[in-house]
Amino acid sequence: MSSRLVLGCGSAGRRIVDRLPEEGIVVVDDDPDVLESLREDGIEALEGDPTDPATLEDLESPAVVFVAGDSPSRNRRTIERVRERFPSAPVVATLTFDATPADRREIETVADHVVDSRGTVRDVAFEWTVGESAQKALALRRRLSTIDGKLAVVTHDNPDPDALASAVALVDVAETVGLEAEACYFGEISHQKNRAMVNLLDLDLRHLEYDAGLEEFAAFALVDHSRPGINDGLPEDLHVDVVIDHHPPRGPVPGEFVDLRAGVGATSTMLTGYLQRFGVDLDAQTATALLYGIRVDTDGFTREVSSTDFEAAADLLAHVDSDVLERIETPTVDGETYDTVARAIKNRTREGSVVAASAGRITNRDALPQAAERLLTMEGIDTTLVFGFLEEMVFVSARSQASDVDLGAVLRDAYDPIGSAGGHADMAGGQLEIGMLAGTDGSEADSLRSVVEEVITHRFFEAIRSRPGTPVSAYSRTSELLFSTGVEEGDRP
Repeated sequence: MSSRLVLGCGSAGRRIVDRLPEEGIVVVDDDPDVLESLREDGIEALEGDPTDPATLEDLESPAVVFVAGDSPSRNRRTIERVRERFPSAPVVATLTFDATPADRREIETVADHVVDSRGTVRDVAFEWTVGESAQKALALRRRLSTIDGKLAVVTHDNPDPDALASAVALVDVAETVGLEAEACYFGEISHQKNRAMVNLLDLDLRHLEYDAGLEEFAAFALVDHSRPGINDGLPEDLHVDVVIDHHPPRGPVPGEFVDLRAGVGATSTMLTGYLQRFGVDLDAQTATALLYGIRVDTDGFTREVSSTDFEAAADLLAHVDSDVLERIETPTVDGETYDTVARAIKNRTREGSVVAASAGRITNRDALPQAAERLLTMEGIDTTLVFGFLEEMVFVSARSQASDVDLGAVLRDAYDPIGSAGGHADMAGGQLEIGMLAGTDGSEADSLRSVVEEVITHRFFEAIRSRPGTPVSAYSRTSELLFSTGVEEGDRP
């Protein structure tokens, strides 16, 4: 497969060819003088009319097509032939300096991207064919184009705004290549802001039951997490077609197409780039969801934020429904959340600037991070952990403002031997299965929970005190018994 196909080599086309590496370029034009000049420079140049379907028939499928003749009407006919012959190839079209607004509108209706200035032509030629993000976009397009059937775009369990927005955006991307896709999730959307986001934006999401069959889907994509069966309801041995995530992986990542970028603050940032690469017109619904996803995962552009996040946010801002965004960010808070915060404040244990607290029985795990954030506002406190019991699971949430604490590493050191945990330096979470609580009630259950609380608190403080990367050893035989049915090593919330 040729990497770059240039159809028509007018003035802009020649500048594109000069900008690109010689290897992998094929130019098609019907001007003998142009062809001779290209061949003298070592460029593979074929004689033919780019508007003639027969000219394209024997060419291999390219990674990207540049339509770069000097006639807008002829370029349009060329693009139509390209769509017939190479339906999955992205098309970049050029316009001459004297092109009219009508010429631009005509070309924009059929091309993925249009450029019309000397500097822009050079930059776009490079970005669409040489840069890493361009190669990723081309690879994603090729992968999506090979799928025959419906694609399930799956978030992690109990998805947050970044996961929800990314799933909806990837569905939009899939539709550009004629692929039917659904944004899917397991678990619950229980945080009041997350529910407000879904309801106010009317996001098209499908809730999947953990024991439901998946036969209707021909392919699967994971967004905002990277391993099937790890914090989602998918089988661990599932064949995955696409993975897009900004978290560093904690194990082997399967997938025909994988894009992992630990240096980006949100998966929504990555999907914003793909929407632009695929020429998707941003609507208010998707743009608002993506901007909110970026703002939440970067904590208002204060946590692990990159220049790419700012650029994506700036591009989205012009399309956002600011009134809806404001309503999403100021929803009503239910009474259970206040009760969880109150119990955490009451049941806290403090060591220096670090607090660990049990919220007891909970009905909404999303209340835990809100309690952890509230405890962080206490005078002299820079690191907090709040945990709560939901059925046979213990969920933990931690927050930190300390420059010398990596919460993701701390929670992995503390709880990986007995459950699963991970996250960012200043925000992390985990889940532990408490098998011994099954079938108990009354005073026996209360007694067991008291022991579990002690174990969880001890392991957290021990991990804070220890050298990073040193797993906390078993805390008495009780730890091994209580967490003997814990989830597999490497699972991540």
